[in-house]
Amino acid sequence: MTTRSASQRAAQRRPAKPRPSAEDRRRAGVRSRAPQRRRRLFVVLLTIVASAGLAAIVLPHFGDKLKEITLPLRHEDIIRQQAKDKGLDPALIAGVIYAESHFRDGQTSSAGALGLMQLTPETAKDIARRSGGSAFDVKDLATPQVNISYGAYYLRGLERSYGGNDTLVLAAYNAGQGNVDKWLRQAQAEDRTFTVSDIPFPETKAYVEKVLQARNDYRANYASELGLR
Repeated sequence: MTTRSASQRAAQRRPAKPRPSAEDRRRAGVRSRAPQRRRRLFVVLLTIVASAGLAAIVLPHFGDKLKEITLPLRHEDIIRQQAKDKGLDPALIAGVIYAESHFRDGQTSSAGALGLMQLTPETAKDIARRSGGSAFDVKDLATPQVNISYGAYYLRGLERSYGGNDTLVLAAYNAGQGNVDKWLRQAQAEDRTFTVSDIPFPETKAYVEKVLQARNDYRANYASELGLR
């Protein structure tokens, strides 16, 4: 006969522990995962706050850099001075420079136009003769002061010729006064007002639209730099 120990007999008399139900196990799992969820939430919130802080620092500078690329402005002191001296809208001068050279110095076109405002040597020599620039040399067009001064002089002459109509002024700046005068005669013969849509040269039409849009953009974005307020 097998003799059982006292501990074995006690274990046999002790009631068995009830097995945890599925609901109990689920609740225990939820409780054990709660701290992990709180930690993950904390990390996410910390990341969001850090990202927002970084964005607040970086975005203003990024916006400035982006504007310098998409809508550059340089030599604004010369533009202001020439606009004041010649009674021109400084934003219009800036718009012409933007369309002609994108404010890059030293540009030369396939037609031989030079500098920021892309003046041909013939046009520049004529301006020098009429404005008393006896010491002028074509190489001077590489100088922003001379180039913008002569370009503004040319714009002022066109403004006077076309009664301040910027559409005609810009069309003449791009395609020449002879072409614009011919287009105007045709429009007058047909008893209609000449508009941008009447420009027969696609390149000139696109040029006029580009400069007019750039003029508005410079007014909106660089009013202080251009002395507009």
